Amino acid sequence: MRIRNLLTICLALCLTAPLWAWADEEAAVHQAILDRLKDARADFEYGPVASTPLPGIYRVPIVGGPMLYTNAAGDFAIAGEMYQVLPGELVNLAEQEREVERRELLATLDTDEMIIFPATSGSTKAIITVFTDVDCGYCRRLHEEVPDLNKHGVEVRYLAFPRAGGGTPTHDKMVRAWCSKDKQKAITDLKQGKNIKGELCEDNPVMEQFELGHRFGVTGTPSLVLGDGTMMPGYRPWKDLLEVLGL
Repeated sequence: MRIRNLLTICLALCLTAPLWAWADEEAAVHQAILDRLKDARADFEYGPVASTPLPGIYRVPIVGGPMLYTNAAGDFAIAGEMYQVLPGELVNLAEQEREVERRELLATLDTDEMIIFPATSGSTKAIITVFTDVDCGYCRRLHEEVPDLNKHGVEVRYLAFPRAGGGTPTHDKMVRAWCSKDKQKAITDLKQGKNIKGELCEDNPVMEQFELGHRFGVTGTPSLVLGDGTMMPGYRPWKDLLEVLGL
């Protein structure tokens, strides 16, 4: 029995040892790729390196930027999308990865720092998170239809994305809205072209949300993020949104 047990242990070690070696080798490849990229562009923030379905090709996300695909040495990189070719469709693998990241980011957000228009139908059937700019024409048009979405069970959560950045008139307007006691009225007034009074409180989340938008991949407003991490840039009529949400 002792000999049999010893043989079993030896066999198990022989089988698992290659897995350990492979894991160590992969970790070394990942680190080498990151080192090469950081040496080339230290000003970029890189996400974790991961393998792809293509042997010898690795993906490296740039936070707030494109997905890079490199060889194992990290001396060549391509920025863009990778698609899996399936019968009748092309599956965007890079977008699938971004959806996972967005879901994870959504789970970390503090709803107290959003301006929320809750569902008014008695139950919340879906949630849409919207990066918005109060001076954006299509953002204003979408806001006009928020009551229709609310009536059909859709909660709309606003995050600030002043497209021109900080220190601009639009930025200051949005800070006043987020600092207001009645945030819903403040952002509604602004989107109706009205001026609002209020303080520019220091503890506002506007620029933090603006930077967060870049991590989500926002390039314009409105940008809508669904609960599954799907991002839809641009305005969509409320009836179309209901159809997308399956409501």
